[in-house]
Amino acid sequence: MTGKDLKSYIEGYDEIQSEIAVLRKYGQDHAVQKGLVAHTINSLHPRELSLKVSEIWQETPSTKTFRLISPGQWLPPFQAGQYINLFVEIGGVRTSRPYSLSSPPTQTAFYDLTVRRVEDGFVSDYLLDEVRPGHEFRSTAPAGHFYYNPLYMGRDLVFLAGGSGITPILSMIREMTDRGLDRELHLVYGSRLASDIICRDELALRAERHANLKVSHVLSEPAPGYDGLTGFMDADLLGRLLGDTTEKMFFVCGPPIMYQFCRAELSKLGVPRRRIRTEVFGLPRDITSEPGWPREIARERNFTVQVRGGSPFQAAAGESLLTSLEKAGYQVPSCCRSGECSLCRIKLVSGRVFQPATAKVRKSDRRFGYVHACSTYPLDDLEILL
Repeated sequence: MTGKDLKSYIEGYDEIQSEIAVLRKYGQDHAVQKGLVAHTINSLHPRELSLKVSEIWQETPSTKTFRLISPGQWLPPFQAGQYINLFVEIGGVRTSRPYSLSSPPTQTAFYDLTVRRVEDGFVSDYLLDEVRPGHEFRSTAPAGHFYYNPLYMGRDLVFLAGGSGITPILSMIREMTDRGLDRELHLVYGSRLASDIICRDELALRAERHANLKVSHVLSEPAPGYDGLTGFMDADLLGRLLGDTTEKMFFVCGPPIMYQFCRAELSKLGVPRRRIRTEVFGLPRDITSEPGWPREIARERNFTVQVRGGSPFQAAAGESLLTSLEKAGYQVPSCCRSGECSLCRIKLVSGRVFQPATAKVRKSDRRFGYVHACSTYPLDDLEILL
């Protein structure tokens, strides 16, 4: 008796054979879909984007908005409040900077980046002075954790913005007002001068059109005769503006020094830390002023950094390892440049370094000697492994 004859005695064998015949005739060959899942994932979360500047307009004397399109591919979705890391090459140095998307995620045809000039700004000066429509860039896909989650953040939202920290908040306000979402929104926007306020007219118009949006401007250096709010966003001013803060969720974005100040002032109002969201908006301009920095080491002091398998180079104490590596011609993956995303993670083989408290290094990385190059500063001659 053959194997086929034996199988015919198995209960249900003939029915299975009939089903196989039907599937072979009418079924779908899934082999032709090989790679479809990977293609879909890559379209939503690509490693890099090709972007082209389509428009540029002046927001304030020190700020411009750059509208970026992607001629060869569609732009992946993002959450209002997220950023992209823009790669640039200036004077032979390839570097990058993260910029929050100021356009709302409901607009999928372009990304808007609103960039303010910073003192001694290597990249901001280049963007504001040199870039014109038609200029092409590469960037990462949108990233970051500074966004609204309706599942647990409630409906009563307060945005505390300082300077260019308004950019991710603009994206949130634009989305929520454009979509008519059931949210109570209060923006408290701190600026040095009235002329520094980004999108002032648009914010006023949106507040006029949407009863659920209130905008309060606070100037630290007002011109004579200014009759609006002045000073800093301290507990007294916030208490008068906001009243009961029990159910409010706070989003804070601005210079690094603003976070410590606002957290302390909100604590005076009884706001728990779990109801305060902060965006890591860069590292301190002068790292030597951070708590814990060894005072005997000046920021201009140079140390030798030996890359295992590569050439040594000189790195200044007051400059991050990532910046020094880029100046020396090394290309290190990076995204946030604020000590959060860990893409620039490298191994410290020998030597001492300084890391500010804002650097979110995992416990396991600390144990095995890994650091985030963007938020690590040399205090000694170093040997590292890329």
